[in-house]
Amino acid sequence: MYRINDISLAPQGEKKIKWAKLNMPLLSDIEKEFIKTQPFRNLKVALSVHIEAKTACLCRLLKAAGAELYATGCNPLSTQDDVAAALAAGGINIFARHGVSEEEYERDLISVLEPGPNIVIDDGGDLAELLHRRMPELIESILGGCEETTTGINRLRSMKREGVLRYPVIKVNDAKCKYLFDNRYGTGQSVWDGINRTTNLVVAGKKVVVAGYGWCGKGIAMRAKGQGAIVYVTEVDPVKAIEAAMDGFHVLPMEQAAEIGDIFITATGCKDVITGPAFKKMKDGAIMCNAGHFNVEVDVETLEKLATEKQEQRPNIMGYKLEGGKWLYLLAQGRLVNLASGDGHPVEIMDMSFAIQALSAAYLAQRTDRLEPDLYPVPEEIDNDIAMRKLSAMGISIDFLTSDQRRYLDGWLT
Repeated sequence: MYRINDISLAPQGEKKIKWAKLNMPLLSDIEKEFIKTQPFRNLKVALSVHIEAKTACLCRLLKAAGAELYATGCNPLSTQDDVAAALAAGGINIFARHGVSEEEYERDLISVLEPGPNIVIDDGGDLAELLHRRMPELIESILGGCEETTTGINRLRSMKREGVLRYPVIKVNDAKCKYLFDNRYGTGQSVWDGINRTTNLVVAGKKVVVAGYGWCGKGIAMRAKGQGAIVYVTEVDPVKAIEAAMDGFHVLPMEQAAEIGDIFITATGCKDVITGPAFKKMKDGAIMCNAGHFNVEVDVETLEKLATEKQEQRPNIMGYKLEGGKWLYLLAQGRLVNLASGDGHPVEIMDMSFAIQALSAAYLAQRTDRLEPDLYPVPEEIDNDIAMRKLSAMGISIDFLTSDQRRYLDGWLT
């Protein structure tokens, strides 16, 4: 059962998946263990994650571990059609095509939920939102969910606060082995990979404005600095603003940054970060892109209204001519630039993140008692297990506390 663009692309996608798996030792080890233990036997898993090679490795692991898997994308522009075709050819129920409309995107989300999942693996919270808003009759069979992103967890926190969350969810994004590496190093590298390959412009000497200094913003700013950019940060959180300043970056409001920047990157998870007043102040040739989950951080609707002319400059670069003659450029329609204009996070980074997903989903599947509807941290033993597996894969050894040291740290007398 699948809905894809072109099944003939499967061999091309298969090559991508094989390369990814070669560089995902953690996920490969877990797959070997799960083939023996079959933690998802007789369970249905609904998955909404960016459909590309690394995700395909997670999908195949889940299927090999006994799951009846139904998979779709979590962004209309991030699906790689050849990878989706390879998954379909391998017998996975896949509903994902690059460039779908909003209506088609929602239809595919619904398709993976209609069989009635027991485990939900979400990236951005769209499956959770649909289940609670339109398909509540399916929630009774759900053992729990795993959420991959900051944005998704924020949505789930809102649901919990309003008293509507009806199944337990593990906050995969909040695991140390996720946000410290995926959000910082993964986003930092992949965002610039998307920008560089799309624009083919030099970064050194340019003024880069990073909106938001969470873990994703930290990574983006760090990599901009490494390429020789002059980096400015905008923030609404006073603590993060101090942190950015002490990391050596200029901190100022977007209203002031708009007049300075050559390249603008949003990474806040909020809406209307760059809006009309900023567009009017930007210099001719300014480039904008988004690294947040949803395409609401750059106010594209207002940009369209302000434009007197619109023209695609290169693939994934739309130019908008404003009154007075200046041009502003938007990458990837304001969607996730690292996936809509690139291949997403590096393979080794997603090896860690998807290893956490796999172990967290298995934790939900194998519990003898059902958790109450709430948000739960990734169990510490899973986080530490992933860290030790990663160190082993990197050929790194560490020290361990002696029993005397443990007693000292646990006590209060010197």
